[in-house]
Amino acid sequence: MPDTTSTAIRASFSPLRLDSRSTATKIAAVLAGTLILAVTSQIEVPMLPVPITLQTLIVPLIGALYGWRLGALTVLAWLVEGAMGLPVLAGGMGGLPFFAGPTAGYLASFPIIAALTGWLAERGWNGRNVLLAFTSFLAANALCLMLGAAWLSTLVGFEKAVAFGVTPFLIGALIKSALGAAILKASVR
Repeated sequence: MPDTTSTAIRASFSPLRLDSRSTATKIAAVLAGTLILAVTSQIEVPMLPVPITLQTLIVPLIGALYGWRLGALTVLAWLVEGAMGLPVLAGGMGGLPFFAGPTAGYLASFPIIAALTGWLAERGWNGRNVLLAFTSFLAANALCLMLGAAWLSTLVGFEKAVAFGVTPFLIGALIKSALGAAILKASVR
């Protein structure tokens, strides 16, 4: 006998219910997601070597709202736009150099953290349980910082990577995680 409970949970995890929508709707969602990422990437606090942006709020939120597959695909599409030179990355930038510079590790982590929050949302770490939603966003932010700092340390050394690529982002990670959980909670019908 099939497990209808897990199927029902997965089918209803997202207020957008994209898993049951047409292909055209899913394509529109991906395009809308890349546009939202492009716009929110422009909201930044310039810092060196890595700016503070809203990306670490929006990337996991897209994963949680879209599901792990479509969320990761949306973020990958946005990264491809950036690699092609479209001005969708932080500060209206784009091009291949950003995928080899100080921000490369953070950018590489984005599809992974979208998939992580989507996967966790499908398993109940969503707006129906705000503490688990907060924890999923916090885990995504921590993974982003770890992968970003790992790459950054190859360019500036471990101590500087932690000092400039992790520490300034810790309070923001807590705030963005709480905000992400609140957005998910508000989206539950």
